[in-house]
Amino acid sequence: MKVKLTNQYIKNPPPVPAHKTKEEHCDTALPGLLWEQRAVNHEWGSYRLRYKSEGGKTAYVTIGRSCDISLAGARKRARHLKAQIELGADPQAEAKAKKQVLTWNAFFTDHYLPHVKQHKRSWKNDLEMHNLRISAFIGNKRLNKITRSEVQRFHASLVEEDLSPATADHHLKLIRQALNLAVDWELLEANPVAKVKLFNQDNQVERYLSDEEMQRLLKVLKTDSNRVVCNVILFLLSTGARVSEALSAEWSDIDRKNRVWVIQATNSKSKKKRSVPLNDVAIGVLDALDTEGKHDRLFVGKRGPLTTINKVWFRIRSEAGLEDYRIHDLRHSYASLLVNAGHSLFEVQQALGHSDPKVTMRYAHLSKESLQRAANSASDKITEAMEAAAKA
Repeated sequence: MKVKLTNQYIKNPPPVPAHKTKEEHCDTALPGLLWEQRAVNHEWGSYRLRYKSEGGKTAYVTIGRSCDISLAGARKRARHLKAQIELGADPQAEAKAKKQVLTWNAFFTDHYLPHVKQHKRSWKNDLEMHNLRISAFIGNKRLNKITRSEVQRFHASLVEEDLSPATADHHLKLIRQALNLAVDWELLEANPVAKVKLFNQDNQVERYLSDEEMQRLLKVLKTDSNRVVCNVILFLLSTGARVSEALSAEWSDIDRKNRVWVIQATNSKSKKKRSVPLNDVAIGVLDALDTEGKHDRLFVGKRGPLTTINKVWFRIRSEAGLEDYRIHDLRHSYASLLVNAGHSLFEVQQALGHSDPKVTMRYAHLSKESLQRAANSASDKITEAMEAAAKA
């Protein structure tokens, strides 16, 4: 039905014929604009624009409901759409494309995860964060519907759940990285969370064992019934290795003759092969193991090669009265032992396998203390000589 649409006409339109479910009222004032009236709805209808697609087919794009947008607003929007169509746009195709944007769950499972499994060693951590929290948050949302504000709220809520700021930042980094890949792969036009700020809390805390604390820990390690985990902990303390490196170590990596443990590139955080010298304590740990010739891995429990020791570690550190001492702090303690023995930061860097010397600089204050002791010892010698000269 062709008619010049007016506000009065839309407010009191003629009834839809009994044999129809809807009626199209085509605006003569703006060709292509129509108001669609439904037989089952007498309160409002929908403004739509009819046009020819590039293939010459008749297509429609919905502008809005008459209860939400005025006739003047509908005409203005229709003119804008017609101008875009003249320039080659296809609103209907674009609307369909938007509906076809993947949900976060589909993208994460079918695209992101297969990619990072090949490029990111810590992909299991990403999967855990997705399964525990992120999926419930935006799992069913299409990527183009994820907003900056809601991700900011999610980021803040993690701290309110008593997660550390650093852990909350890991969740945000995962979302950001995934959406960056979606943009790179042309599945998304822009990353909505690119500018969401991290908490960036400084978590580079160095916790060292005092002599008395080390004695308490070693006493528990000597008497605890879980000998395998105790050997792992002593091995970490005597080599400065990371937990993942120790648990992945194999007997083929051990050179007893030259007292060297080779950490393979696949097990190293820097992705580079490195050699760790084995001191007497580390050799003693190897001698105490009963897995040589029986298993590939050094550290094997009742159920097979160890993959984690956290649960037992928490119990051991509690018995030693070291509740605030993290297992990674064993690595810091090893570094402090080297520095306090007078070794240079370069030597510490090589021993710990730091690819960037800036990371090793966290121990610079220990080096200064060691140098001060060295300076004081020189002072003592000079003083002794001066006193001897005075008596001569």
